[in-house]
Amino acid sequence: MSTTALTRVDELDPPELPYDDPALRGPRFHEVLSELRERSWLARVPLGYAVLDRESAAFFLRTRSATFPGLKIAEIFQIDEGPLAEEIRRNILHLNGEDHSRLRNLVNPSFTPRAANCWRPAMREVLDGLWRGGDGCEFVQSFAKAYPSMVIATVMGAPLEDAPRLHHWSDWIQRQFDATALMEQRPQIEEAVQEFYDWAAELLKRRRDDPREDLISTLLAARYEGDRLDDDELVNLVLNVLVGGVDTTQSQLAQAMRLFAEHPEQWKALRADPELAPAAVWEALRVEPITPFTARIALEDIEFRDVLFPEGTVVMVAAASANRDGVDPSFDITAKRDVGKPLTFGAGPHYCLGANLAQAEMQEGLRFFAERMPGLELDGEPGYGSVQGVYGLDRLPLRWDA
Repeated sequence: MSTTALTRVDELDPPELPYDDPALRGPRFHEVLSELRERSWLARVPLGYAVLDRESAAFFLRTRSATFPGLKIAEIFQIDEGPLAEEIRRNILHLNGEDHSRLRNLVNPSFTPRAANCWRPAMREVLDGLWRGGDGCEFVQSFAKAYPSMVIATVMGAPLEDAPRLHHWSDWIQRQFDATALMEQRPQIEEAVQEFYDWAAELLKRRRDDPREDLISTLLAARYEGDRLDDDELVNLVLNVLVGGVDTTQSQLAQAMRLFAEHPEQWKALRADPELAPAAVWEALRVEPITPFTARIALEDIEFRDVLFPEGTVVMVAAASANRDGVDPSFDITAKRDVGKPLTFGAGPHYCLGANLAQAEMQEGLRFFAERMPGLELDGEPGYGSVQGVYGLDRLPLRWDA
């Protein structure tokens, strides 16, 4: 028990972070965060508070006294029946304690670096199939959207022609984390969840009858201390992989290519030494995380820095500023960073399940494009998406030397 007098967080007067301002994107986004970070480690947002420095961000991501507020969102929006309610209840993001540990222990072997590496030849094959040569493209439509969904289809053991549907479902199901979308587009989100459930159930049946070298077959055989996944758990884990591995990888790859187009000396370094690809991925994750804010809700009273965060307090963890805290913010794939990994994949018990697969996809993508796109540069202004949810690009016009 702390002997220091605590101040309730709602008794403080931190600066405001304009989280719902549509202009909060692109260079302006980082200017605002930098200005706030100079003033405080804490900011106020519409539903609660945001923590801005690395130490506080890591604390709230790792503490078991807070969790992702998905169940609270369901309660607020009265999502108590139907496919979306089932998905929310079974989502590994919303599970804690023994239930969460059991599922992670069952599926972790399928998401190790070694397991991800097995899919690298398939990633290269997908990229080869998408490449059309030339001296320019709109990168989001030409590569970023198609590549992750085709890789996920391959990983799941689904036909490549199903990739557009997987992208569609991922896009819609991801919107459950956007309050505005839940208010205005809930029927479409519900429909996407149900369509995915129907599709996955059929694929599950086929793989049970005809197991192959794919994720679903591996998960069907997964065991831990005599335990195994039931069908509902398996389908929802596959859904988590889909939602977490398509839109996010698409967005992070596009942001990485934008950073390289804006820093031609870094592109030259990667072209000269493709072994810099892993460092390049980490640097892109650090400088422009596509999960700039991750929500947590206090399960009980939390004490941090002599401040009391009462049970039920919503805390937004700002990886976009935490990743730059105490570090030169410039994009440099050769720099030695001594502050640990970026917090883009989270931290603690809910560290991103598909992080190794996402890194492998990005590494293969950057190597592939670096070899084929000399003289990379922007061919117009990027179209930045919203920092609420997954922070991607709507368009990225690029050109290079043919």
